[in-house]
Amino acid sequence: MISAAQMRAARALLGIDQRTLAQLAGVSLPTIQRMEASDGTVRGVVDTLMKVIEALDAAGIELIGNEQPSQARGRGVRLKEPG
Repeated sequence: MISAAQMRAARALLGIDQRTLAQLAGVSLPTIQRMEASDGTVRGVVDTLMKVIEALDAAGIELIGNEQPSQARGRGVRLKEPG
């Protein structure tokens, strides 16, 4: 779904801190901290994960899953094309 590294990279692209992401997603700061401290894929309540993913999407982040078209292989993030 989303990895801790993707969350950190997405925040870096947006230039926001964990507190801001928590506010955008409507979740607590400790929730974001716990998610980003995970190894590999973030685990948690599906509703909470979806809130974070939707907040990143609304902010202009595209999550790249394994085997999705991109310049390289593996997971990642990128800014969406303006549109």
